[in-house]
Amino acid sequence: MSVTFILNGLPATIAPEATLATVLRDDLGRTGTKIGCEIGRCGACMVLLDGQAVNSCLLMGWQLQGRAVTTIEALETLPVGSLLARAMAEENAFQCGYCAPGVMMTLAGLFSARPDVDDAGLREALEGNICRCTGYHSILRGAARARDLIKETS
Repeated sequence: MSVTFILNGLPATIAPEATLATVLRDDLGRTGTKIGCEIGRCGACMVLLDGQAVNSCLLMGWQLQGRAVTTIEALETLPVGSLLARAMAEENAFQCGYCAPGVMMTLAGLFSARPDVDDAGLREALEGNICRCTGYHSILRGAARARDLIKETS
């Protein structure tokens, strides 16, 4: 038995007992989704589930029936995607880049729901994303720049 869901706009299947993070990377070739802690604490595996940022390592296949999953590979298809990517690049937000997909998906979900989020809201949203390079200041600068660009274009 398999479960059908929408992955980046296209139908995909997953076994009910499989985790989304593993299937994305191993079976569906979406290696932009990183696996870090596998217990939902690092944020490296963040994807959007029906537009909301979630840890894909905690999502089981049975939870996905008919739902929409967006990975970092489809960031540019989101209304805020290109502005977010531009802002993070302009602020040199990432060093090694391992946390980048999770941070970007967290922010994409946040800006889609709350484009006018304040600085405290940015920090709160990113609490579940660990950067092992200690790049938090540059990540927050990039997030604030993205917010400002999104507001300018709205």
